[in-house]
Amino acid sequence: MYRAVANETRREILALLKDPERSFGRERYADQGLDVDAGVCVQDIQKAIGLSQSVTSTYLKNLQDAGLLRSFRAGRWTYYRRDEDAIREFAERVSRSL
Repeated sequence: MYRAVANETRREILALLKDPERSFGRERYADQGLDVDAGVCVQDIQKAIGLSQSVTSTYLKNLQDAGLLRSFRAGRWTYYRRDEDAIREFAERVSRSL
């Protein structure tokens, strides 16, 4: 987990996903019958951070492998959201160790 959050852009992704409605808007997802709180499309995350799709996907995979994100597929799209329990446990572990 430490390695995953050592990168500034991956921390930015976590920050954007903390409040997906504010970061990405609810309307676009509601129009598709989805709830933005359930997950945000890779394409939207990629646009927000301004990196290529492949780099964005790699960063998302790093965060998911670290246990900080969860994903699901809907059709051909993958959606990501924060794993709040894992993030809380990680923050508590860091706090105790410092």
